[in-house]
Amino acid sequence: MKISGRNKVNPNFNMSSMTDIVFLLLIFFMITSTLVTVSAIDVYLPKAGGKTENAASVAVTITKNAFFYVDKEKVSATQLEQVLLQRVGAEKKKTVVIRGDKEVHKEVPYKNVMQVIHIANKNKLKMILAVKGK
Repeated sequence: MKISGRNKVNPNFNMSSMTDIVFLLLIFFMITSTLVTVSAIDVYLPKAGGKTENAASVAVTITKNAFFYVDKEKVSATQLEQVLLQRVGAEKKKTVVIRGDKEVHKEVPYKNVMQVIHIANKNKLKMILAVKGK
């Protein structure tokens, strides 16, 4: 006499539910990544592939007239390090986003961008260069 159980487990794996979850996550991250912006002065950024700005950051903008802005506050070159360290905080968890005008290599001396990079390196701050997506 053969006794068989009523509950049989199907050994086949169905990928359709996993695919649905992956597509929903992809759509979610695409929508939320377009909403993240840094409050900063409008400048024309050089083009490159990728988005580099995030919410936990401090924007240092260098305009074509060689003016420095930390977020939206105009700062002199001598006060730049002090204001930048104040905005980043003691924990130094915020990232410094360097936003140079597109025409930096033509009109603004490159030393202004290097000055911000030097300040960030000296104080061991995380930094990225902001660029405009393709």
